[in-house]
Amino acid sequence: MELRSIKDKIPEKLYGILEKEIKTLRPAQEKSVKNGLLDRKSLLVCTPTASGKTLIAELAALKNILNGNGKAIYIVPLKALASEKYKDFKKRYEGIAKVALSIGDFDSNDSHLIDYDLIITTSEKLDSLIRHHAPWLSLISTIIIDEIHLLNDAERGPTLEILITVLRQLLKKAQIIGLSATIGNPEELASWLDAELVVDDWRPVKLHKGVYFDGEVEFG
Repeated sequence: MELRSIKDKIPEKLYGILEKEIKTLRPAQEKSVKNGLLDRKSLLVCTPTASGKTLIAELAALKNILNGNGKAIYIVPLKALASEKYKDFKKRYEGIAKVALSIGDFDSNDSHLIDYDLIITTSEKLDSLIRHHAPWLSLISTIIIDEIHLLNDAERGPTLEILITVLRQLLKKAQIIGLSATIGNPEELASWLDAELVVDDWRPVKLHKGVYFDGEVEFG
């Protein structure tokens, strides 16, 4: 699918930025569009690393922001990953959306974030913001959950599950985009999220599996 085929479905300013870098949508991105990504449908996207999941999230977030539907929040498991996404998004979308990073003091509601459009944070920090009744939370229209398979993690899973449950109660009309490379029960998770399931195995570099023994690798 060519990027230009969705030109009339995304804001002109967003298309102007993306067309400089992208000509063709990857398989998972095309499937996401066909499953309602640009129509505010919630999606659970399960595809390999480097298959284009982040752009799927960006399309949903920036379309909702630029169309005046509300803020977008991008939830990641680690502060380092949050900082990386912040730098990437700020560089790409400077001028059309105000991007913020919220990973600091847990004893704050970060009230200044009411002036920002796309907020990158960790699940622990967002949990704290909810507990501190951050006034801008009600303005969120897009919830992106990166590495959503960590729901199954013994340490982070319970916090993330409660967080998603609370967000779905607080923001009943929000579009949810869950991203993961590996999920053991994608159908069950998609059902819980009330989301369309997008599964694809395309990757930019073919993966070969083999066994290393005695200085040699034998591929199956």
